[in-house]
Amino acid sequence: MLTENDISALWITFKLAGLTTLILLLLGTPLAWWLANTRNRFKTIIEAVVALPLVLPPTVLGFYFLIVLGPYGPLGKLMLLTGGHSLAFTFAGLVVGSVFYSMPFVVQPLQNAFITIGKRSMEVAATLRASPVDRFFSIALPLARPGFLTATVLGFAHTVGEFGVVLMIGGNIPGETHVLSIAIYDHVESLEYGQAHVLAGGLLVISFILLLLVYGLNRRFRIVFS
Repeated sequence: MLTENDISALWITFKLAGLTTLILLLLGTPLAWWLANTRNRFKTIIEAVVALPLVLPPTVLGFYFLIVLGPYGPLGKLMLLTGGHSLAFTFAGLVVGSVFYSMPFVVQPLQNAFITIGKRSMEVAATLRASPVDRFFSIALPLARPGFLTATVLGFAHTVGEFGVVLMIGGNIPGETHVLSIAIYDHVESLEYGQAHVLAGGLLVISFILLLLVYGLNRRFRIVFS
Protein backbone atom coordinates (compact mmCIF):
# COMPACT_ATOMS: atom_id res chain seq x y z
CA MET A 1 0.00 0.00 0.00
CA LEU A 2 1.43 3.37 -1.00
CA THR A 3 1.73 6.01 1.68
CA GLU A 4 1.08 9.72 1.15
CA ASN A 5 4.84 10.32 1.01
CA ASP A 6 5.22 7.56 -1.61
CA ILE A 7 2.54 9.11 -3.81
CA SER A 8 4.19 12.51 -3.44
CA ALA A 9 7.56 10.97 -4.36
CA LEU A 10 6.01 9.38 -7.46
CA TRP A 11 4.58 12.70 -8.59
CA ILE A 12 7.84 14.60 -8.01
CA THR A 13 9.86 11.89 -9.77
CA PHE A 14 7.74 11.79 -12.91
CA LYS A 15 7.45 15.58 -12.98
CA LEU A 16 11.24 15.83 -12.73
CA ALA A 17 11.78 13.18 -15.41
CA GLY A 18 9.24 14.72 -17.79
CA LEU A 19 10.57 18.26 -17.43
CA THR A 20 14.19 17.12 -17.69
CA THR A 21 13.48 15.09 -20.84
CA LEU A 22 11.64 18.00 -22.48
CA ILE A 23 14.50 20.42 -21.73
CA LEU A 24 17.07 17.91 -22.99
CA LEU A 25 15.19 17.37 -26.25
CA LEU A 26 15.00 21.12 -26.83
CA LEU A 27 18.66 21.74 -25.99
CA GLY A 28 20.07 18.40 -27.10
CA THR A 29 18.61 18.35 -30.62
CA PRO A 30 20.60 21.34 -31.98
CA LEU A 31 23.67 20.20 -30.03
CA ALA A 32 23.44 16.67 -31.45
CA TRP A 33 22.92 18.06 -34.96
CA TRP A 34 26.00 20.26 -34.59
CA LEU A 35 28.11 17.38 -33.25
CA ALA A 36 26.96 15.12 -36.09
CA ASN A 37 27.90 17.59 -38.81
CA THR A 38 30.67 19.85 -37.55
CA ARG A 39 34.39 19.55 -38.13
CA ASN A 40 35.18 22.10 -35.45
CA ARG A 41 38.36 21.37 -33.51
CA PHE A 42 36.46 21.71 -30.23
CA LYS A 43 34.05 18.91 -31.15
CA THR A 44 36.00 16.28 -29.19
CA ILE A 45 36.01 18.46 -26.07
CA ILE A 46 32.25 19.04 -26.28
CA GLU A 47 31.63 15.30 -26.80
CA ALA A 48 33.76 14.54 -23.75
CA VAL A 49 31.81 17.03 -21.63
CA VAL A 50 28.50 15.53 -22.79
CA ALA A 51 29.71 11.99 -21.97
CA LEU A 52 31.21 12.95 -18.59
CA PRO A 53 28.19 11.75 -16.53
CA LEU A 54 28.74 8.25 -17.96
CA VAL A 55 32.07 7.85 -16.17
CA LEU A 56 31.86 10.09 -13.11
CA PRO A 57 30.21 8.77 -9.92
CA PRO A 58 26.84 10.49 -9.41
CA THR A 59 27.90 11.71 -5.96
CA VAL A 60 30.87 13.55 -7.51
CA LEU A 61 28.60 15.35 -9.97
CA GLY A 62 26.09 16.02 -7.22
CA PHE A 63 28.77 17.45 -4.92
CA TYR A 64 30.07 19.92 -7.50
CA PHE A 65 26.56 20.94 -8.49
CA LEU A 66 25.84 21.54 -4.81
CA ILE A 67 28.89 23.80 -4.62
CA VAL A 68 27.93 25.71 -7.77
CA LEU A 69 24.24 26.06 -6.92
CA GLY A 70 24.74 26.75 -3.20
CA PRO A 71 24.63 30.25 -1.69
CA TYR A 72 28.44 30.56 -1.84
CA GLY A 73 28.79 29.15 -5.35
CA PRO A 74 28.99 31.29 -8.51
CA LEU A 75 25.44 30.53 -9.68
CA GLY A 76 24.05 30.71 -6.16
CA LYS A 77 25.63 34.13 -5.58
CA LEU A 78 24.28 35.36 -8.91
CA MET A 79 20.78 34.22 -7.97
CA LEU A 80 21.02 36.01 -4.62
CA LEU A 81 22.31 39.22 -6.23
CA THR A 82 19.38 39.25 -8.66
CA GLY A 83 16.85 38.90 -5.86
CA GLY A 84 16.37 35.14 -6.15
CA HIS A 85 17.47 32.35 -3.85
CA SER A 86 19.92 29.49 -3.94
CA LEU A 87 18.91 26.55 -6.12
CA ALA A 88 20.43 24.01 -3.75
CA PHE A 89 17.83 21.81 -2.04
CA THR A 90 15.06 22.94 -4.38
CA PHE A 91 13.16 21.25 -7.20
CA ALA A 92 14.66 23.72 -9.68
CA GLY A 93 18.11 22.63 -8.55
CA LEU A 94 17.14 19.01 -9.18
CA VAL A 95 16.14 19.93 -12.73
CA VAL A 96 19.48 21.65 -13.39
CA GLY A 97 21.45 18.68 -12.09
CA SER A 98 19.24 16.14 -13.86
CA VAL A 99 19.61 17.89 -17.21
CA PHE A 100 23.37 17.56 -17.08
CA TYR A 101 23.34 14.06 -15.55
CA SER A 102 20.99 12.62 -18.20
CA MET A 103 22.45 14.59 -21.11
CA PRO A 104 24.45 11.74 -22.74
CA PHE A 105 21.37 9.51 -22.77
CA VAL A 106 19.59 12.04 -24.99
CA VAL A 107 22.35 13.71 -27.00
CA GLN A 108 24.24 10.56 -28.02
CA PRO A 109 21.23 8.68 -29.52
CA LEU A 110 20.24 11.84 -31.39
CA GLN A 111 23.79 12.36 -32.65
CA ASN A 112 23.98 8.76 -33.86
CA ALA A 113 20.59 9.11 -35.58
CA PHE A 114 21.70 12.24 -37.42
CA ILE A 115 24.96 10.58 -38.47
CA THR A 116 23.04 7.57 -39.80
CA ILE A 117 20.96 9.81 -42.07
CA GLY A 118 24.06 10.68 -44.07
CA LYS A 119 24.53 13.72 -46.29
CA ARG A 120 23.01 12.45 -49.53
CA SER A 121 19.38 13.20 -48.65
CA MET A 122 20.32 16.68 -47.43
CA GLU A 123 22.36 17.37 -50.57
CA VAL A 124 19.50 16.30 -52.82
CA ALA A 125 17.15 18.64 -50.95
CA ALA A 126 19.69 21.43 -51.31
CA THR A 127 19.71 20.99 -55.09
CA LEU A 128 15.93 21.53 -54.97
CA ARG A 129 16.58 24.87 -53.25
CA ALA A 130 15.38 23.79 -49.82
CA SER A 131 16.78 26.06 -47.11
CA PRO A 132 18.92 24.60 -44.29
CA VAL A 133 16.04 25.03 -41.84
CA ASP A 134 13.58 23.39 -44.24
CA ARG A 135 15.98 20.50 -44.85
CA PHE A 136 16.36 19.98 -41.12
CA PHE A 137 12.64 19.94 -40.32
CA SER A 138 11.36 18.17 -43.42
CA ILE A 139 14.11 15.57 -43.89
CA ALA A 140 16.45 15.21 -40.91
CA LEU A 141 13.83 15.13 -38.15
CA PRO A 142 11.50 12.56 -39.80
CA LEU A 143 14.42 10.26 -40.65
CA ALA A 144 15.77 10.56 -37.11
CA ARG A 145 12.51 9.45 -35.43
CA PRO A 146 13.99 6.21 -34.02
CA GLY A 147 16.76 8.26 -32.42
CA PHE A 148 14.25 10.64 -30.88
CA LEU A 149 12.25 7.73 -29.49
CA THR A 150 15.34 6.17 -27.96
CA ALA A 151 16.55 9.50 -26.57
CA THR A 152 13.17 10.30 -25.02
CA VAL A 153 12.75 6.93 -23.32
CA LEU A 154 16.35 6.67 -22.11
CA GLY A 155 16.40 10.25 -20.85
CA PHE A 156 13.13 9.79 -18.98
CA ALA A 157 14.03 6.38 -17.52
CA HIS A 158 17.51 7.48 -16.49
CA THR A 159 16.15 10.52 -14.68
CA VAL A 160 13.56 8.39 -12.86
CA GLY A 161 16.35 6.16 -11.55
CA GLU A 162 18.60 8.95 -10.27
CA PHE A 163 19.80 8.71 -6.68
CA GLY A 164 23.24 10.09 -5.93
CA VAL A 165 22.88 13.33 -7.85
CA VAL A 166 19.42 14.20 -6.55
CA LEU A 167 20.37 13.31 -2.98
CA MET A 168 23.42 15.58 -3.06
CA ILE A 169 21.67 18.51 -4.74
CA GLY A 170 18.17 18.24 -3.30
CA GLY A 171 18.60 16.41 -0.03
CA ASN A 172 15.46 14.68 1.18
CA ILE A 173 12.75 17.29 1.58
CA PRO A 174 9.21 15.82 1.53
CA GLY A 175 7.02 17.40 -1.12
CA GLU A 176 9.97 19.21 -2.71
CA THR A 177 12.95 16.95 -3.46
CA HIS A 178 11.84 13.59 -2.06
CA VAL A 179 11.98 11.44 -5.20
CA LEU A 180 11.21 7.76 -5.71
CA SER A 181 14.76 6.41 -5.43
CA ILE A 182 15.21 8.18 -2.10
CA ALA A 183 11.83 6.90 -0.91
CA ILE A 184 12.97 3.33 -1.62
CA TYR A 185 16.19 3.94 0.30
CA ASP A 186 14.25 5.38 3.26
CA HIS A 187 11.98 2.30 3.38
CA VAL A 188 14.97 -0.07 3.30
CA GLU A 189 16.76 1.93 5.98
CA SER A 190 13.63 1.66 8.15
CA LEU A 191 13.42 -2.11 7.42
CA GLU A 192 10.11 -1.57 5.62
CA TYR A 193 10.90 -4.10 2.93
CA GLY A 194 7.28 -4.53 1.85
CA GLN A 195 6.98 -0.86 0.93
CA ALA A 196 10.38 -0.94 -0.75
CA HIS A 197 9.29 -3.96 -2.81
CA VAL A 198 6.18 -2.16 -4.04
CA LEU A 199 8.12 0.89 -5.24
CA ALA A 200 11.15 -1.00 -6.56
CA GLY A 201 8.99 -3.59 -8.30
CA GLY A 202 6.92 -0.86 -9.92
CA LEU A 203 10.06 0.84 -11.23
CA LEU A 204 11.35 -2.49 -12.53
CA VAL A 205 8.16 -3.13 -14.48
CA ILE A 206 8.02 0.42 -15.86
CA SER A 207 11.68 0.28 -16.96
CA PHE A 208 11.17 -3.08 -18.67
CA ILE A 209 8.07 -1.85 -20.52
CA LEU A 210 9.90 1.29 -21.69
CA LEU A 211 12.78 -0.78 -23.05
CA LEU A 212 10.37 -3.12 -24.83
CA LEU A 213 8.74 -0.05 -26.36
CA VAL A 214 12.07 1.27 -27.61
CA TYR A 215 13.25 -2.02 -29.13
CA GLY A 216 9.86 -2.83 -30.62
CA LEU A 217 9.27 0.55 -32.26
CA ASN A 218 12.87 0.83 -33.46
CA ARG A 219 12.51 -2.58 -35.09
CA ARG A 220 9.30 -1.43 -36.79
CA PHE A 221 11.01 1.74 -38.02
CA ARG A 222 13.87 -0.33 -39.50
CA ILE A 223 11.37 -2.54 -41.35
CA VAL A 224 9.42 0.43 -42.70
CA PHE A 225 12.47 2.34 -43.91
CA SER A 226 14.47 -0.65 -45.14
